[in-house]
Amino acid sequence: MNLRLNTLAKMVDSGSRVADIGTDHAYLAIELVKNGKIDFAIASDVAAGPLENAKTDIAEAGLSAQIETRLGNGLETVTHQDQIDTVVIAGMGGKLMVDILDAAWSKEYQFDTLVLEPNIGEAGVRNWLMMHNYQIMDERLIAEAGHTYELIKAKLTDTKHDLTEKEIFFGPFILQEKNPVFYQKWEGQLAYNQKLLQNLNKAKKKDEDRINEVNHHIKLIEEEINHD
Repeated sequence: MNLRLNTLAKMVDSGSRVADIGTDHAYLAIELVKNGKIDFAIASDVAAGPLENAKTDIAEAGLSAQIETRLGNGLETVTHQDQIDTVVIAGMGGKLMVDILDAAWSKEYQFDTLVLEPNIGEAGVRNWLMMHNYQIMDERLIAEAGHTYELIKAKLTDTKHDLTEKEIFFGPFILQEKNPVFYQKWEGQLAYNQKLLQNLNKAKKKDEDRINEVNHHIKLIEEEINHD
């Protein structure tokens, strides 16, 4: 397993009943069951092709009794009877992730633990977690094969755990740790935002709201990467 999947696997609590949404090849579920960390998982995907691949890989690993494949959208494939306590959603945009969580939430599906890896729109995911009484327990910022990934583990609680604007934007644990990947990621994002600002300012019809937003992001980033 690669570093990203390995790090996700470490964030899953032993003995959990896991739903892996957007499972692709079910590598994560296979790894977790094979290593005895969990006994049961649902590997779910919206696309039939990847799910067939997953089914084959699960069968080859001899784990068909412990890992069920389900075809469908988001968390619609999970029922209360499954007694899922941990949901893993990795490798999709934050907005889609929030839509999936919202759809489940509106049907009274709440899960004790969420392990999330949005590939864009991480701040929106953290904001959703805060607004739904999830407490972020752990985060990892890693780099692999030319990409950076933010992994977030959160647990459902009875109260709201307020995050500051910067904690939502960067991640509370990621901000605290500021590993080398942090500087790599945000120096790149700073350059991207500066270029974007130039282009927005060149436009005939200026989008002032967007310009203000990008300016604000630049300020947040500069404060943190030049802070030390």
